[in-house]
Amino acid sequence: MKKTNGAICALLACAPAFAQTASTSPSASSLTLYGVVDLGLRHASGLTAANAPAPGSHHSLGSGIHTTSRWGVRGSEDLGGGARALFNLESGLNADTGAPANSAKYFDRASWVGLQAGWATVALGRQTTLLADAISPVDPLSMRFASFNPNIGVSALSQHGLGIEYGSAGANTGSYRLDNAVKLTGRFGGLTARAMLGVGEVASQSSALSSHGLGLAYADGGFTVSGAWQTFKDANLRPLDAATLGAAWQWGSVRLAANAGRSKAQTGAATHTEQRVLSAGATWAALPLLDLTATYYKIDRTRTAAADDGYGRMVAFAEYKLSRRTRVYVELDHTRWRNGYQGAANKRVATGASAGVTHSF
Repeated sequence: MKKTNGAICALLACAPAFAQTASTSPSASSLTLYGVVDLGLRHASGLTAANAPAPGSHHSLGSGIHTTSRWGVRGSEDLGGGARALFNLESGLNADTGAPANSAKYFDRASWVGLQAGWATVALGRQTTLLADAISPVDPLSMRFASFNPNIGVSALSQHGLGIEYGSAGANTGSYRLDNAVKLTGRFGGLTARAMLGVGEVASQSSALSSHGLGLAYADGGFTVSGAWQTFKDANLRPLDAATLGAAWQWGSVRLAANAGRSKAQTGAATHTEQRVLSAGATWAALPLLDLTATYYKIDRTRTAAADDGYGRMVAFAEYKLSRRTRVYVELDHTRWRNGYQGAANKRVATGASAGVTHSF
């Protein structure tokens, strides 16, 4: 661990020099150190600090409420003839304590290298799934509030709640990113096509923890439509199939967005869980520096030998831009659980309020 930390410190110390060299190099190579630090105060009734159902109230100073706190390094090298080599290393950060977000993986958010030439880019390593890529441009919250955004948690499988590792995700809580993955991206004007293969690397079982899928997006002016399908296997070859489709439209000072997501997983020999998410919302640039957003998410869950349940969640927030890199925000959310989804000991209605500051570099 000391050797790892030493290498990271050396990389950070050298990054400005590398970047300066790259800016004057005739090969047009580049190295960028970047990140986001987000800290806020949150009060929740009926939710834990991690925004899971709870019987009481909770007060906290949290990291990444609005935008996930993280830091990373990305770079590229001009190989000539229009080709480039690319890489990205990115790590989540608990800014309230200074600890890594994931103690098991230093670069838990991205660790890949790739090549780009003409219309095609191929990347190899740990990276986001096609579901996450597809939802990103059409999520009503624009991928904010990750810990309680159902499109991130349920549609994109960041918090699928199934208790099994599907795909080579490195965790049994979610499949938002995959290890050992190959992603091919093709761009043809406003059309973007993606294909992904995740290699499970389980000895003597070529399909265990594997994944594959396809994605397609089209953007023209202020209109975007984006969708993807991806399937995952667990260590026992049980499948998780997921799909998402959404659209967003920027009309003057107003952005409208809607998305539908569905996943179905085999969790046992004869048991299945199906989850569906419908979402819609609008963002209004009320002032040049002030954005107001209101959204609604409806989640339905069906399980073998259990009653159907789910919840509805409203999220509204205001974001004020102090500068290009620094913003302050205030957020309110209201969740109504259905048919005991939250558990018998927990509140049927949950509310939350957050306020904080986020700075990017």
